[in-house]
Amino acid sequence: MTATQLEKKTVAFLVAPEGTERVELTDPWKAVEDAGHQPVLLSTTPGEIQTFDHLDKSDRLPVDEVVTEAQPDDFDALVLPGGVANPDALRLDQDAVSFVRSFMASGKPVAAICHAPWTLAEADVIEGRTLTSWPSLKTDLSNAGATWVDERIVTDGNLITSRKPDDLPVFCSAIVEALNHGVDSAEASTA
Repeated sequence: MTATQLEKKTVAFLVAPEGTERVELTDPWKAVEDAGHQPVLLSTTPGEIQTFDHLDKSDRLPVDEVVTEAQPDDFDALVLPGGVANPDALRLDQDAVSFVRSFMASGKPVAAICHAPWTLAEADVIEGRTLTSWPSLKTDLSNAGATWVDERIVTDGNLITSRKPDDLPVFCSAIVEALNHGVDSAEASTA
């Protein structure tokens, strides 16, 4: 079943102006587009964002909307790409943190990969949740009240998390599945 047969969804991709791991943005973006949905690039500043391939600069991409002008009600899902610098910058921006907090409260799908759960911890929305991330975040996320597991993909209610670029195929599939069929508010599932 395609998105033309389903309702076309709008997906916010929230990133800082610099430091986003390119493939953690572009692979889910392409999966959302290929499923017939509309991705929208949100950032904390207008203009362009700078992506990275690990520590090397990669593509510059145009920002569609600034987070201060965005409303969670305008989107059906939120994707938080990783990269070390990206979530570190987002968690220092109160508008970005507030947007993430409101989005999590909406119950709509939120997907975070690699270092992106740092922003979720700053938004104080992971207490009692089970999730995964890049392994170096384990202590930070546990200290924020989450149960951290080392799995390729973890879905806990509306929250979808993954560890690293190698997990992108299952991460992208989980995002598309949530868009096409909704999220289950039941217990966490891991793979």
